[in-house]
Amino acid sequence: MDIAFLLELSANGILIGLMYALIALGIVLIFKSSGIANLAQGAMAMVGAYVAWALLVLAGMPLWLAIPLSLAIMFFFGTGIERVALRPMVGQPVIMVVMLTLGLEILLRGLAPAIFGTAIKRLDLGIPQAPIIVGPVLINTAYLVSGAVALGLVLLSIMFFGTRLGTVLRAVSDDQMASWSVGIFVERAIGLSWGLAGVAAAFGGILWGSVQGVDWTLSLLLIKALAIAILGGLDSIPGVLIAGVIIGVLESVVPAFLDPHVGGGTRDVVASLVILLTVILRPHGLFGREDIERV
Repeated sequence: MDIAFLLELSANGILIGLMYALIALGIVLIFKSSGIANLAQGAMAMVGAYVAWALLVLAGMPLWLAIPLSLAIMFFFGTGIERVALRPMVGQPVIMVVMLTLGLEILLRGLAPAIFGTAIKRLDLGIPQAPIIVGPVLINTAYLVSGAVALGLVLLSIMFFGTRLGTVLRAVSDDQMASWSVGIFVERAIGLSWGLAGVAAAFGGILWGSVQGVDWTLSLLLIKALAIAILGGLDSIPGVLIAGVIIGVLESVVPAFLDPHVGGGTRDVVASLVILLTVILRPHGLFGREDIERV
């Protein structure tokens, strides 16, 4: 294979992986605060993209207003899910709560197209279509802008967990009973993590919606996000960043080698294979704590 082509695949793969990582970030935020693997994160990204499109196109709002308002709506959407659906499940087995989030994913995946229609919606963020040329390498401009935004947000999340509020979330994650005993409002902390997960999902959904359009298939990003969260470690935000880059590069490079020999389709297999091998060989991921239980 030509070296320039391999560099091009790798560069675009890194940027795509950063966009995946943004959605995976929501899964990790919720797991760090409540110990629950949120399987509704893909549908939340889809809903965030639909909300942004509705505000931009249906309501006719300018971009500078529609995007922040979409993020605010998704923050309250996330906290609403925690308050209405998750909080009544306190005391129930973890597997039941995880199944609840899966049911929510399926519900939203069917409900959003029923409301907005099944046709693909164009979400224009004003990103130039022309690629950027760096030597012999062509870089997709949309991937470059989206990847830079995703990288900035993940780094901000890492810094957030160093603040007082982030310390509270980590304390809740380590021991909820002990957190209660020292006066921490555990329910409020978990609700905050769901709100932040909603914002991360909205960012991811909007960026992906600007690349491929807005429709129900955005919810399928859940598989990529899960693969990244599991590979990086369900409680590790730096792990999300590194795992995102790994999976993005694998998804770009592997099909280039294998598709000509097997007839195509290997791109969709990479994430599933990463999940399977990680669970078998290293259940706590690359950077997760070893006391994480398999869900």
